[in-house]
Amino acid sequence: MRAIRDVHSREVPAPAEAVGVLLDRLGRGEDDPLFPTPAWPPVRFDRPLAVGADGGHAFVRYRVSAYEPGRRIRFDFTAGDGWHEFRVRPLGPGSCRVEHVLESRPSPVAALRWLLGIRLVHGAVVEEVFDNIERAAAGRPLPPARRSARVRLLSRLLWDRPRAVPLPATARLAHDAFPRTDFQDAWQLELRPGMPQEPEAWQGVLGRSGFPVLGRTEHEILLGKDARHLDFRASVQVADGRVTLGTVVRIHRTAGRLYFAVVRRFHPFLARAMLRRCHRRLALAAPSAGEREAARA
Repeated sequence: MRAIRDVHSREVPAPAEAVGVLLDRLGRGEDDPLFPTPAWPPVRFDRPLAVGADGGHAFVRYRVSAYEPGRRIRFDFTAGDGWHEFRVRPLGPGSCRVEHVLESRPSPVAALRWLLGIRLVHGAVVEEVFDNIERAAAGRPLPPARRSARVRLLSRLLWDRPRAVPLPATARLAHDAFPRTDFQDAWQLELRPGMPQEPEAWQGVLGRSGFPVLGRTEHEILLGKDARHLDFRASVQVADGRVTLGTVVRIHRTAGRLYFAVVRRFHPFLARAMLRRCHRRLALAAPSAGEREAARA
């Protein structure tokens, strides 16, 4: 299969040493000033950045195969034949060139995925990394990234999907909502670095439904409404790096049971969709890593 070689580079008006210090923080979660979170999934490793560290971002998995602090990080893909690397090259006392090179000899299926969309997403992410380098190292107030329609569509399709979990025991507002609960469930997503940690920021998870806030604690808000046929509560808990949307229902009379028998079929789909939509909206509205780093400086 024909090899893929993809190269991006940018001249940055900052010393190579300053950029290298930032590069050494790649994969440190909230302390990573370069990878464009929360708009894109973060880089995570199973240990501090060093040769042998395993990790990746989203479904792309790789291992650190070479590391020259402040100069170069190379990653070998753990599935397939290939690698990619970041490199910082000094150009003078106050400037440097940052490069990202990817080389791979993919399978036919992987090559097709690359041509159909991964190439576009990869290019957008690398250029946004370069934007963050300029923001953090050179102090340039660059405008937010402008993503093409195809990149926005691919981002939407690849966005994290909620998983079903038990209603957390720490979601006390939800557990104490009713003396008797006839139904409960919960859906959960991991927070990306830079996403809001305050539960109030997630108050719009139910869209424009206008459910009032019935209670709040440091990590949880409770929305809901009572009706003749059933009482409904939605709990939004933000804790331990995750956001959880929980639902508890109390049913009244036969009419309520018949109504909820229908609603229950659609509820999981709607709950997942609302949480995912809110997660994406808040992530795209949040400052990128380079903006957060520049604000701390």
